[in-house]
Amino acid sequence: MSTPSSPPAVHSTSSHESFNDVLAEQLRKSPWILTSVLFHAAILSMVWNLEFSRRVLSKEQIIQAQLEVKEEVVALDVLDPDLVDEEIVEEEIEEPVLESVKSVEPEPEFVDEEPAGESELDWENRAPDVIGVGSPGGPNPFGNRRRERDKGPRRAVGAVDWGLTWLAEHQNADGSWDSDGFESHCDEGLCTGKGHPTYDTGVTGLALLAFLGAGYDHSSKKYGNVVKEGLRYLTRIQDAEGCFGDRLGENYIYGHAICSLAMAEAWGTSKFLLFKRPAQRAVDFIEQARNPYAAWRYGVRSGENDTSVTGWMVMALKSAKVAGLRVSPDAFKGARNFLDSVTDEGGAAGYLKRGSGSVRLPEKVEEFPPQYTRSLTAVGMTARVFLGQDPNQSESIQRGADLLLTALPEWSSQKIDMYYWYYGTLAMYQVGGDPWRKWNTAMQKAILDQQYSQGCEKGSWDPVGAWGEEGGRIYSTALMTLCLEVYYRYPKVFK
Repeated sequence: MSTPSSPPAVHSTSSHESFNDVLAEQLRKSPWILTSVLFHAAILSMVWNLEFSRRVLSKEQIIQAQLEVKEEVVALDVLDPDLVDEEIVEEEIEEPVLESVKSVEPEPEFVDEEPAGESELDWENRAPDVIGVGSPGGPNPFGNRRRERDKGPRRAVGAVDWGLTWLAEHQNADGSWDSDGFESHCDEGLCTGKGHPTYDTGVTGLALLAFLGAGYDHSSKKYGNVVKEGLRYLTRIQDAEGCFGDRLGENYIYGHAICSLAMAEAWGTSKFLLFKRPAQRAVDFIEQARNPYAAWRYGVRSGENDTSVTGWMVMALKSAKVAGLRVSPDAFKGARNFLDSVTDEGGAAGYLKRGSGSVRLPEKVEEFPPQYTRSLTAVGMTARVFLGQDPNQSESIQRGADLLLTALPEWSSQKIDMYYWYYGTLAMYQVGGDPWRKWNTAMQKAILDQQYSQGCEKGSWDPVGAWGEEGGRIYSTALMTLCLEVYYRYPKVFK
């Protein structure tokens, strides 16, 4: 009988080899499997990283876009909604082309661009660029007014506030001031002293200068709305060529010069973007109106020059220059040459030429004789300082100061000339020293004692004098207020 054969041996994992040992043995025998696994793992890792980077980049772009949109919205939100009712567009400022017929834009367009920084200003003549702009080196060239408006003589500080209050109470709803219709705002009786309506543009500019001169701008808590509406009105009456107001009569250029000075100071004070383009267009029109190689008179390039108009133009252009606006250096050169041509060896400046005295309307010559005023000499002195001439070095300014001391301000018949007192105060303050002390004493006595202290006329001055009937009570009150702001409005340039 045969013996049954033994069953085949059965290997158990519990004996000598585990599952891992078997797997390792198989991978050793088949290295291509490991290579394939590693290769595919690397491919999957690269694809995942690429997709993750794309998603992160996309997320960063979305965040950046959101931030940019948010910044744009914030930039627009900071603009006063009451002032910004026009569409803001990005466009280059075009040079104005003069036309024979005035064309008025229904609504002004503004350039939305970054304000000029200090590095963009022209500081080649540092001292001259300080006039009318506060202390040198300050972040805001017009900033001293707000900080120092309480540093003048105590009585003058109160008189300025009274004057500004009266002007604010007699401003029209559209932001303007009315030479002959201001009495419609009177609450206690009627203020007397109507002016001529053709000077509405000019007196509006003067009133605005009185507020700006005391450091108030469109954002001020006090008088801010007065300034805002006044400046807004100017933008609405600026025509396509940059001229402010209607071109009625030959004297409209005065109104434009005064309003240009106000708009330039508004831009320099606040750097509010909506003021820059109207200010620059106003400056461009001043350049277009200037006689080639010379200065200004009535109208546009009339071929004649006079000291009075030229004085306002120099003030406007200098304030525009220090505020960072584009100003032709030829304008300053032409003004200097003209002033030299009309100033005699004794320091007296003429009107159209040397030896021609101050101007008076024919019917006012006897009432206010020209020999009692030195207004043109005062205008010339002020313009020279704005053009960079040091009163301590200029013989014309020193001799002019001596002449002004022979005709000190005095509120008496035949001698009242507010226009003269305004420019004389600006000039003598820059001269300083004993001449300024004498002038300042006389100026305060003449002005402060004549300001109304009660009734609806409280804070104002009667429009008497050589030009009172033309400008009216708005004119007289704005000019006298500006005189009393001299202590901080324009700092002394040459110590």
